[in-house]
Amino acid sequence: MSTSILKRVFSRRTHRPFSAWQVELTTRCPLQCKMCIRAGQDQWQSSDMDLDDFKKLLPYLGAVESVVLEGWGEALLHKNLIECVRLVKRAGARAGFVTSGKGLNEAYVRELVNAGTNFIGFSLAGTTARTHNTIRVNSDLEELLLNIEGFRRIKGEEKALAPKLHIVYLMLKDNFHEVPALVGLAHALGIAEIVLINLIQATSARQEEQRVYDLPDGAAYEETVREAESKARELNIRLRRPMLSPGEVAVCEENPLGNLYISVSGEVAPCVFLYPPTAADIRRFIHGREYRIEKVSFGNIFKSPFSQIWNNPAYAAFRSRFQERRKAWDRIYSQVWAPGRGENSGQEALPEPPASCETCPKIRGA
Repeated sequence: MSTSILKRVFSRRTHRPFSAWQVELTTRCPLQCKMCIRAGQDQWQSSDMDLDDFKKLLPYLGAVESVVLEGWGEALLHKNLIECVRLVKRAGARAGFVTSGKGLNEAYVRELVNAGTNFIGFSLAGTTARTHNTIRVNSDLEELLLNIEGFRRIKGEEKALAPKLHIVYLMLKDNFHEVPALVGLAHALGIAEIVLINLIQATSARQEEQRVYDLPDGAAYEETVREAESKARELNIRLRRPMLSPGEVAVCEENPLGNLYISVSGEVAPCVFLYPPTAADIRRFIHGREYRIEKVSFGNIFKSPFSQIWNNPAYAAFRSRFQERRKAWDRIYSQVWAPGRGENSGQEALPEPPASCETCPKIRGA
């Protein structure tokens, strides 16, 4: 491949201002997962994004690398999902989503492939039916695995390289013992990437009890993940995992400096955790204590130009906290690695994050 072709393929992506926009097409879901935010959140609001409203986003997507077409609902339930994928692709961005796989059939898979979907993640909560089905209520592991296998078969028949398929696995106390076996299952399914995630938004004490992040006996959990990492290397599977113990990060993985979230109603928030579809404040449990967090929106993109929202002084102030943290982080570690620096290096503390992020595990590396 010539350098001019490589430049055309990659330069556009390299210089886009936004890495990802997460767009919530629906808040409806056929599952009743025990760890889902709606299990402990009051006044849930079920709705779908209107296609005409979705089209209002298209002028902005040329500045976005990837559009993730899901939020707190199941994207497959949206009647215009295929059209939304096509529109995103036409606007020049990559399109995909994470799904329970519920409702997939051969016709739907072929539509997703032919629409040019770039990536799809399948949510698993166990490698055995007993574990998965108990956690992800109304999901059937056997059916889900058959859908994944069918997806790969149809991609082959269509001679399509995309969508790239991966597995998303929410780590809980009830399913953590199956993490190493997940690698073998992915290999058997022909899936080359696994994304392990922590339970971030615990909305009840019962949910928080399932969290495997920041535990006194965390060493045992870390050993299990390392066993999975070793197996993944042997089978040439990419395994992405979060930290299991708290650590300092300048900017959380949601990266509000380069990503954002658009709710089903058009509200623009820094991330999915700050604007769930509920009329009440966000409930968040950390170390047995309940916090109430006010939902965060900096404007409605269906009603106002995006430039007005992005330049909103409150939004700019929110982002500036992370910019200051990043600058401090760079200073700290330049001192740590500078020649002749000793034990007093790196004593500068990071500035506090925005108030709505202070109790979120993401700000501590989860």
